[in-house]
Amino acid sequence: MIIDAGAMSIQCLILGDLMTNCYVLTCGGTGFQPAPPKKLCWVVDPGPSPDPLLEYLVKTGLEPERILLTHGHGDHIAGVAAVKESYPATVLTVPEADENMLSDPAANMSAAFGFHITTPPADETIGAGDELKMGALTWRVLDTSGHTPGGVSYYCGEAEVVITGDALFAESIGRTDIPGASEERQLKNIRENLLTLPDDVRILPGHGPISTIGHERQYNPFL
Repeated sequence: MIIDAGAMSIQCLILGDLMTNCYVLTCGGTGFQPAPPKKLCWVVDPGPSPDPLLEYLVKTGLEPERILLTHGHGDHIAGVAAVKESYPATVLTVPEADENMLSDPAANMSAAFGFHITTPPADETIGAGDELKMGALTWRVLDTSGHTPGGVSYYCGEAEVVITGDALFAESIGRTDIPGASEERQLKNIRENLLTLPDDVRILPGHGPISTIGHERQYNPFL
């Protein structure tokens, strides 16, 4: 599914048995000016069974410049190693408080499902308030921790989209009955850092369908 976001195109690929939404961001702005035919993109949360993602990158001629993680759970990091192996120069950008989860299958919860997922080390850590430039567009890092200790969302005002990982879903929120989670913290961060965004901002969650801030403010039963 391709999401039209004005100066940016967003491809959603659903990966693995847990149907993790992986997003491929491409920018038509002035900042991406590589020598043809190279076309740069960002990959958000490359999940398990990454072959469809890798095939998409090859088919479109896209080369990942950055891997963005919303949080450190195994179903959102399982494809990182494969992307880094194919594109070694890709910068792995990780929420600082979840960095330890990359190398710890117990912390990223993959061990609980009989897997032992690890990734290469982070190239860059980020936290709430940081900004990432993608061409002419700015992505602002929002604190949406609670599902994990360091979970973040990525908000682009120019494109009117926010990538929420497992913090906020269509009429639901991320689980908090798991190690390291806090329902109180998650609800506080959603109310203060997501529901304060404009109504028309589209929510691109870690699982399930797209929603909007206005819809969730009115209809989400957890809020």
